[in-house]
Amino acid sequence: MAIAMSVGSRPLVPSRLAPGGVAHGGRTVATSKVGAYLALTKPRIIELLLITTVPTMVLAEGGWPSTWLVIITLVGGTLAAGGANAINMYIDRDIDRLMVRTRNRPLVTGAVAPRDALVFAVLLEIAAFAVLWVGANLLSAVLALSATAFYVGVYTIWLKRTSTQNIVIGGAAGAVPVLVGWAAVQGSLSWAPIVLFGVMFFWTPPHFWALAIRYADDYRAANVPMLPAVVPLEHAVRQMIGHTLAMVACSLLLVPVADLGPIYGVAAAVLGAIFVLATVWLSRNPTPSNSMRVFGYSITYVTLLFGAMMLDVLL
Repeated sequence: MAIAMSVGSRPLVPSRLAPGGVAHGGRTVATSKVGAYLALTKPRIIELLLITTVPTMVLAEGGWPSTWLVIITLVGGTLAAGGANAINMYIDRDIDRLMVRTRNRPLVTGAVAPRDALVFAVLLEIAAFAVLWVGANLLSAVLALSATAFYVGVYTIWLKRTSTQNIVIGGAAGAVPVLVGWAAVQGSLSWAPIVLFGVMFFWTPPHFWALAIRYADDYRAANVPMLPAVVPLEHAVRQMIGHTLAMVACSLLLVPVADLGPIYGVAAAVLGAIFVLATVWLSRNPTPSNSMRVFGYSITYVTLLFGAMMLDVLL
């Protein structure tokens, strides 16, 4: 929920001219329209969700699962996340217009009509449920749909504009992909995916608040009570440290719960220690540029942590 691409939001210009000076306008418009719909899904956020899904499936299988099942789960997860993000843009198009970071989104620029965006989002969710139910199992499909319902209903509609705890509670939706990945393999849930859910649940606030520090003025302009925009920066960073410590504790708890070995255990300890030190460093040097360094590391952290988990199982 932290990054969105603005594909297809620039003014249309003729990219090539046919003989006689006639532009291939239809091709340019079609390409721009596809890009605008793609931007509605926030592809870069989806990339991060998928990074957590495949290693979780490997852990659930105790090895490499069926490649077909992996593909199906990734397709279903992508469709579900894309639909949720598109609904989020539909609901937030009024405040997106007020923020520098989001003013080029397709619904703000008019590249996509609001009704068309909503229909597109609903179709993605229907397709996601069908793909996961038919290709994996009902539990994974229900979990994916519940994540969308939680993200839209609890975070976007209820908490985002009313509470400083918006990303703390609402961010739980971003932790559901690990449950989907596990359920797709096992058809049930156990303690290991719940602990992984905890890792992502506690990871989300420091990850997002680091970005929100940089764009605090945007949130103030849109009257969105994102924590770093409404409390002293030092207080927001202290909250980041607390959540980071809880995240590291969950990541280490996974070692005995999932019977993981030294590859994951060492990686979890080292990567977690760096994350804690980074947030402590930010508390002593609380500037927007430093917060973006923490934001960048948060993405590196989750990528390497889940990668180490997958290697631990496969090697």
